[in-house]
Amino acid sequence: MEFFPAMPLAEWSDTKRTLHRFLQIVGKIRLASSPRRNHWWHVPFHLTGTGLTTRPMGRVDGNPIFTIDFDLVGHRLVASSVDGRTASFPVQGHSVSSFYREVLGTLEGIGVHARIEIPRPYDLPDSGSTFVEDTEHTVYDTAAVTRYWQVLSQVNLVMEEFAARFSGKTSPVHHFWHTLDIAVTRFSDTPVSQPREAGPLIREAYSREAISFGFWFGDDTVPEPAFYSYTVPEPDGLTGRPLPDGAEWATGGSGHLALLRYERVRQEADRAGAVLAFYEAAYRAGAELRGWPVDALACADGVTDPFRRKGGPWT
Repeated sequence: MEFFPAMPLAEWSDTKRTLHRFLQIVGKIRLASSPRRNHWWHVPFHLTGTGLTTRPMGRVDGNPIFTIDFDLVGHRLVASSVDGRTASFPVQGHSVSSFYREVLGTLEGIGVHARIEIPRPYDLPDSGSTFVEDTEHTVYDTAAVTRYWQVLSQVNLVMEEFAARFSGKTSPVHHFWHTLDIAVTRFSDTPVSQPREAGPLIREAYSREAISFGFWFGDDTVPEPAFYSYTVPEPDGLTGRPLPDGAEWATGGSGHLALLRYERVRQEADRAGAVLAFYEAAYRAGAELRGWPVDALACADGVTDPFRRKGGPWT
């Protein structure tokens, strides 16, 4: 299939809203059932050959070890436990309310007593209503959801290639269900003293200097898919640093984002190369201004072994 196919937000916005809430339901189960990791690394989804997975979880919440997978080709939710029990149901045809009930019932059927501490959407317009009350969001276009997973898979591998160029502390490439973006973050060893009023999410996510790189499918602020990067804390002079043609510095939250719109990338002959060049420029802009040892942290071809010949065999 085409690398980075067209994915205009307007063509699947209703489906995206439904899917986003489905993912938040399962994501909140993952949040409650996974051992805690620094910077919330236990929270996001990871990609599979057909969709998304929570990876194995359980034990910390008293449940057996279990996994929840979204099959976004067959459009089924699949729950599996470590003792071999499995159950699934079709995702299409559900409201958020019926999906929520079906997920919990399916897990009970394999011996998992899942709990969601706050059973309502996070940071969405209907966050004041519970999942079980939501009979409004019902649209689920299977072709659009499969395309979403295919684009995610393509972006995932470009980000893996970018991640391999850094030998310092870095997150996995992972898919956050609260904002529906895929991201990878590089960290320095420098602590950041976030104020108490910043809240637990921010205090944990940005307890070290960080430069994050990601992609999202669009929202009310940027109503189209885009690649992005930001530096925390944002250094003075960041927006004065150069970015590749077609990229821009944009206001985002309390600071600025480096932004490269998906449609702009689709105009390039080397689409992956354009994204990698954008990420590299955004990284150097933040890292050099924050005083990171950029050259010392570089990791050409994902290798730190000084004796391995470039392109040579592994053994």
